[in-house]
Amino acid sequence: MSAEQEKDPIALKRSRGGDSGLDGLGGPGVQLGSPDKKKRKSNTQVNAPPFLFEAILYAPVDDTSSTAKIRNETIFFTLYKKEMAMWDSLVMENADKEKMQRIRENAVIKAQEKANEEEKSKAVTKQEHKKYALEATMKLEETERKRIENLKEEERKKVTEELEIWKEKQRNVEKQRRIQRKEEICQERKHIEEKKKQEINKTKILNVGISKTRSTSTRSAGRSGNIFSEKLEEECVPAPRTAGTIKINFTSRMFPTALRESRVAEEEEWLHKQAEARRAMNANFSELKDLNEEEKNPDWLKDKGNKMFATGNYLAAINAYNLAILLNNKIPVLYLNRAACHLKLRNLHKTIEDSSKALELLIPPVPDNADARVKAYVRRGTAFCQLELYTEGLQDYEAALKIDPTNKTLEQDAEKIQHIIHGTEQAS
Repeated sequence: MSAEQEKDPIALKRSRGGDSGLDGLGGPGVQLGSPDKKKRKSNTQVNAPPFLFEAILYAPVDDTSSTAKIRNETIFFTLYKKEMAMWDSLVMENADKEKMQRIRENAVIKAQEKANEEEKSKAVTKQEHKKYALEATMKLEETERKRIENLKEEERKKVTEELEIWKEKQRNVEKQRRIQRKEEICQERKHIEEKKKQEINKTKILNVGISKTRSTSTRSAGRSGNIFSEKLEEECVPAPRTAGTIKINFTSRMFPTALRESRVAEEEEWLHKQAEARRAMNANFSELKDLNEEEKNPDWLKDKGNKMFATGNYLAAINAYNLAILLNNKIPVLYLNRAACHLKLRNLHKTIEDSSKALELLIPPVPDNADARVKAYVRRGTAFCQLELYTEGLQDYEAALKIDPTNKTLEQDAEKIQHIIHGTEQAS
C-alpha cells in the first residue's frame, strides 16, 4: 500500500440498537483484479497485487458470519463482533511489531486448523454421500433383481400351466381315441355276431325243410305199403343247391424276373428274411416304456425320420432312426437312411458304418433289393472319397455300376474318381 493510501482514513459505520455489525470501505484508487481475501478473528487481509491491505482489529470477530464483497473496484467488509461491546476504534492502536507478529501467527495457525477441520468434515460428508449412493445403488439393484426373478417365476408358471393344459388335451385326445376304438371293436363284434346268427338261422331253416320232406315220405310209405316205397324214399332226397361262381385270386409274384431267370431259393430266402425282420421287435428296453403305441412302430418312426430329412432337420431324423433301430435292428432301410443323414452332417465314419451294416442285411442280393444296394454302395463310396480314400470309393462305385450299369450319373462319377486317382499317381 502506498504512503498516500495509508494516510486515507477508513470510514466506519457502527450499528446501534443491537446491531453488532461494522461496515468497512476500501481506500480509493485501489484497482482490484482477483484479490485474495482472508478474514481471521482479529486479523483481516486483502491481497490485490501489487497492493496489500491488512488490519489488526481491535477485538475478535465472528469470521464465520463476517463477509467481504467486491463492488465497482471497492471491497465491502461486513464484520460481526464476537462479543457484544463498544469498540474505541476499528483497529488496534499503538501495538508493537512483536505483538502484531504473534497475532498474525496465531491467526494463521487457527485458520489452518479450521481449514483442516473443514477439509476433514468435507471428507466425512463425501464418504457418507458415497456410502449413501452405494446403498441406494444396491437397493436399486436388489429391487431390479427381485423384479427380474418375479418375471422369470411368472413366465415359468405360465409355461408350466400351458404345458399342463397341453398334456391334459393330449390325454383327452388319447382317451377319445380309445373310446372310439372300443366302439369300433364293439360294432365289429356285433356285426360278426349278427352274421353268425344269420348263418345259424339259414342252417336251421334248411334242416327243418329236410326233416319235413323225410316225415312226409315215411308217412306216405307207411300208408301205401306197396313195393315202390324204397324208390319213393330215394326220390324225396332234397334238391341240390343253386349253382354259383367262385372267384379265385392268385398272389402275384414279388419279383419281376421270369421264373427261368430268377433264383427262386435266394428270392424265397430274402422274403423269409424280411418277414422275420418285421416280426422281430425289441420292446424290453426301459427307454421304450413311455412311448405311445404308434411310436413303438419302426415303420412309423421311419416315415417320421424321412419327413425330418426332407425338411433338413438331420439330427431329428437320426434320433427317429435310432429309436426305430432300437426297436428292430434287422431292417436295412433304417441304416441306409441314417447313413444319408450322417453324410449330410459329414459324419463320414458313421456313414461308412451304417452303409456297411445295410449291405450286410441286404443279403442275398436279389432284384427286389437292387436299388437299396446301389444307394448303400454310393453313400459309402462318397464318404470314402470325402475322406480322400479314392481307391475304396472307386470300388464301391464300380460295385454300384455292376448292379445298375445303365446309370449315367454313376458312370460319370466313377470316371471323375479315376481321373483323380491317376492325377494323384502322376503327381507323386
